[in-house]
Amino acid sequence: MGGGAARVVRVLGAAVVVLYPPLVYHGLVAWSPRRLSLVLLAVLGPLLLLRARSLDRAAVVALWPVPAVTVLALAGGALLDAAGFVLAVPVAINAVLLVAFGSTLRDGAVPMIERFARLQVDDLSPDERAWCRRWTGIWCAFFVANGAAAAALAAWAPLRWWTVYTGLVSYALMGALFATEWLLRRRRFPRAGARASS
Repeated sequence: MGGGAARVVRVLGAAVVVLYPPLVYHGLVAWSPRRLSLVLLAVLGPLLLLRARSLDRAAVVALWPVPAVTVLALAGGALLDAAGFVLAVPVAINAVLLVAFGSTLRDGAVPMIERFARLQVDDLSPDERAWCRRWTGIWCAFFVANGAAAAALAAWAPLRWWTVYTGLVSYALMGALFATEWLLRRRRFPRAGARASS
């Protein structure tokens, strides 16, 4: 796939992810869960396949859980005509991210936040590595709380509340947490903002 086409696929895929909650809201108001699930699968399926073709094998292996749980949830919604499967997608994605981040906290693994930090600085000090490990744990706690909130809203709240939280509040909280960690890391470890010269 050419560079221009790959960029279009990335943009469309990101747009569907960001717009998923309002799409679900309007879809469930107008259609049955089965019809909405089928429409979302028809849109997401080709985009996911095209996106996978533009990635190398390692990237596909690393990223496959998120689209996989999304497709499985939508397939459940289509087969059982149940809105709960459609509303569970944000919960499932938080669970996948929790596993991805949490697995990097095991002994001998590089914590996820340290991997991001090393994109800016290669030679992290012991204090910086400890900082990254703590913040990886904080992100794990966030995914637990965020997923639990999305699940509670899906189960007990009006659809509009679920839409506002998963489509606006959740993204704002993620952005705030990301910015807070990055700014605090730069302040505590000033050189963390400069790319290694090697």
